[in-house]
Amino acid sequence: MLPIQTRIDRAQRLLRMLEEDAPLLAARVRDLTPERQQSAKEYAARLTAQARSELLRLIQQSTYWDSNDPTPHAAD
Repeated sequence: MLPIQTRIDRAQRLLRMLEEDAPLLAARVRDLTPERQQSAKEYAARLTAQARSELLRLIQQSTYWDSNDPTPHAAD
């Protein structure tokens, strides 16, 4: 299993890519029928929402593990 911080980084990267790609989606689906355009835009919105909720879940999980981490840390 990947460390929690790696999973958070990947989720952030995916969310950033989806959000940056949103304006370009209209150009890519321009030649589709209106129904398919709407379907593609709805799918992209659902995917973005899912990525955002996963990121929030991972951040909460990370905070939980950080506060309960019994691992000893080196002294300064």
